[in-house]
This record gives sequence, C-alpha cells and structure tokens, in this order.
Amino acid sequence: MKDYLHTTTLKVRDYECDLQGIVNNANYQHYIEHARHEFLLSYGVSFADLHNRGIDAVVARISMAYKQPLRPGDEFIVATNIRKDGLKYVFLQDIYRASDEKLCFTSEVTTVTLINGRLSDCPELNETFGL
Repeated sequence: MKDYLHTTTLKVRDYECDLQGIVNNANYQHYIEHARHEFLLSYGVSFADLHNRGIDAVVARISMAYKQPLRPGDEFIVATNIRKDGLKYVFLQDIYRASDEKLCFTSEVTTVTLINGRLSDCPELNETFGL
C-alpha cells in the first residue's frame, strides 16, 4: 500500500454479497462513503455540523474500477487521500484486502461545497486539509 492520509478497516458482511459469493458492486460506494466520513471526523470535521452551518459537501462525480473481489468475512482497508481541483475536492480512495494487501477497488470521488445553497469554495476545508 502507498501512503494515505487516513485508513478505515471494515469487514464484509454476508448480506453484502450476491449469488456469486462476492460483494455486490453497489456496496463499494457505501464503503468509501463511510470511510470519507471517518476521514473527515479524524480531522474534526462533521458533516452534520457543516450542514447546520449552511455548508453542504456533495458528490458531483464518481469514477470506480473493480480489481479483485471481496468475499464474505474479508477484512479490508479503505485508504483515503484528498486533493483540490479548482472548487472541487477530489477524494482518492482505494480498497485493499487486509489479508494480502491486494488492491480490490479504486475510486476518484469528486465533491463540491454548497454554502447556503450556492456553489462555493470552502475556506474551512481548505485550511483543515492544507489545500
């Protein structure tokens, strides 16, 4: 694994798998969303607090690639980095199977911030992440 700003370890639950015995593709979005929230919380940023102050970070685009399947009981690591691209905050998130650190999934999640309903740069996030 390369260097990341944050990692979250999770475990595949049986009901997340399809008839083929592998994690259903839609569940990967749940995994990376949870990991983004954990990443932000680790820096003291709460989605609920931001929302209560009129700041909403929303997903604008997701690019995903599936590399290796995860199976029931697999522990896995969601690794997260962030970069800035204009008004966009781009989360680079990879999922590795914990047992062998094989890359199973890679994604680029582009988000924007709406401040009081208007597309805006977010000085608070810029400062928090040094962007």
